[in-house]
Amino acid sequence: MEHRGNRTALLVYLGHLMAEAGDQLAQLGGHERRAGLHERFLGWARARGGTMFHVNHQPGAEIHHTDPFAVPAGQKSPARRLRGRLAAPVTLWTAPGPAGLTVSSTLVAEGEPDRLLGLVDPESDLWAAVEEAGRFAVTPLGPAHRQLADRFAGLFPSPGGLFATGGWTDTEYGPVPADAGGWTGCRLDTAREYGWALLVEATIEAVTLAEETTPLLHYRGRYHELT
Repeated sequence: MEHRGNRTALLVYLGHLMAEAGDQLAQLGGHERRAGLHERFLGWARARGGTMFHVNHQPGAEIHHTDPFAVPAGQKSPARRLRGRLAAPVTLWTAPGPAGLTVSSTLVAEGEPDRLLGLVDPESDLWAAVEEAGRFAVTPLGPAHRQLADRFAGLFPSPGGLFATGGWTDTEYGPVPADAGGWTGCRLDTAREYGWALLVEATIEAVTLAEETTPLLHYRGRYHELT
C-alpha cells in the first residue's frame, strides 16, 4: 500500500520542479512566468484524491497531516480548535532507515521505567521504520529548527531526501540533528489506534542532554518561542 507520506513528498517535489521549470522557461523566452500554473497544478493534484500538502513559504503555518485547503478556521470542529489552543513542544522523531516526522504530541511519563508517548500518522514512513526497527529517537526542536520541522512535516520541499541537508549525528535509534540540545532513544512497546492517529508507547532507554536551549512551540497553527 502506498504511504500518504510518499505521495505528499512526490507532489511537493513535483511542485518545486514545476516552479523551477516555469522560471527557466520564462527567462529563455524573455517574459514573466505564465500565470495560473500553480493553481492548475494544485487542481491536478487534488483531483486525484487524497491529502495534498502545500509548499510552505512561512515556516510554522501548519504541521498537522490535514488538507490546508479544506476547512476554514471558523468551521473546524470544537475539538480541533481546542487542540490548537494547547501549546505543544515541537519534536522530531527519527528511526533507522532513516525516516523522520515532525510530531507535536509528545509526552514523557516518569516511572520505573520511564516512558514516552506520542501520536503519529499511522501511514507515515516514520511509523513503518519504527515498526520494523522497534526503536526510535525523539529530539526536542528549537527556534533554529523551524525549516527543519516544516521539511519533516511535508510542508517544505526536500530534494535529495529529508536528511540530505543539515548536520546529523548517527545513533542506534536513528539520526538526530547535530545541533540539537538533547535527544532520547526509545524502545517501542506498543501502539494502537487512538482517534485518527496512532498512540505510540515506548520505554526510554537513553537520554543525552546538552546545555539547556529555548524550545520551539506550536500554538494555533504557528510556531512560537518562549519570551
